[in-house]
Amino acid sequence: MILHIDMDAYYAAVEERDQPALVGQPVIVGGSADSRGVVSTANYVARKFGVHSAMPMRTAIRLCPQGVVLPVRMDHYARISRQIREIFQRYTPLVEPLSLDEAFLDVRGSQQLFGSAVEIGHRIKSDILSETQLVASVGVAPNKFLAKIASDLQKPDAFVIVESGRVDEFLSPLPVSRLWGVGKRAEEKLHGIGIQTIGQLSRAPLATLKMCFGDAVASHLHDLSHGRDDRSVVPDRDARSISHETTFPVDISDAEVLRACLLDLTEQVGRRLRRHEIFGRTVHLKVRFSDFQTITRSHSLPDASNTTSDLWQAVSEQLFPRVTLQPTRLLGVGVSTLSHTRERQRTLFDDASDRDAALDSASDAIRDRFGGAAIQRGSSLTRRRSTDDRA
Repeated sequence: MILHIDMDAYYAAVEERDQPALVGQPVIVGGSADSRGVVSTANYVARKFGVHSAMPMRTAIRLCPQGVVLPVRMDHYARISRQIREIFQRYTPLVEPLSLDEAFLDVRGSQQLFGSAVEIGHRIKSDILSETQLVASVGVAPNKFLAKIASDLQKPDAFVIVESGRVDEFLSPLPVSRLWGVGKRAEEKLHGIGIQTIGQLSRAPLATLKMCFGDAVASHLHDLSHGRDDRSVVPDRDARSISHETTFPVDISDAEVLRACLLDLTEQVGRRLRRHEIFGRTVHLKVRFSDFQTITRSHSLPDASNTTSDLWQAVSEQLFPRVTLQPTRLLGVGVSTLSHTRERQRTLFDDASDRDAALDSASDAIRDRFGGAAIQRGSSLTRRRSTDDRA
């Protein structure tokens, strides 16, 4: 069985834990409203006002003027995330992190030691609460797709089990929007052919789906509607790439909001590479539009790197400009062609490259000690200021 463990409103929950006076107030974590800042996380109180992640902070404050707006403390959240991951590792080495606040765990080989998958899920949930004072939602299911749906179904503080023999019963009444990648336009297409629920989708002729979505997407939707997903849980040590992606609650069309989200994803990927002392040569951008169309772009660096400046230059100057923007459902940034050594020839630009690496090392150390707001990257500030000037 597979577990999907997802921390509830993670950034906001950490802030409430650290400042108990915030409990019960609408807490919004993200960039400044004075610039083109976006919401990273909103707690469940703020969500009642319509605030959600990737929303421009100005809009969030207009919807919830009484909200408590806090800056992102990425490295503080990363430290706590490592503590949570250590709890996972007690029960299985097969842990695939998706981001700081969620991961898949394959516990099939651990059940003789720790009990059933359900018992392991309860133990992990209890350990996280007692050791970090944070609440996790847990899905237990035969595969990754089902486990992820399960963990999200009754948030917050969820624990949902999908038994192998009851997959159809579990999926059938759920709306088609629960399927991975089905955004507003794909949902409208399905509604247009009389398909509202996953059960209805599972009974639809594959030929009808292919007429609407094409062969690949139709087959993907058909498989998911029957609960089929054969992907394995891949731990970091076995990964051939390092990536982070985010799915937006609503489609995003604002190029500057998307750019801000890409910068955040790029910084997370860079930090993760450096933590594992890994270098990557190929930078990838993934964009999924609201009509389910997914495009990927890649760019090879002259030399393998793990500096944020190198990765961001590739994303912002080589990859993102090659995308014709449409309403966007998902963004992802990744790095592949990984190695544990940085083999390169000395060039006239080595001084600048060495300075970037030293800057990353120093800023990582400062953020580890004092939190993410203690220091800001100069190149990021330059870009943000140029963005603010246009606003």
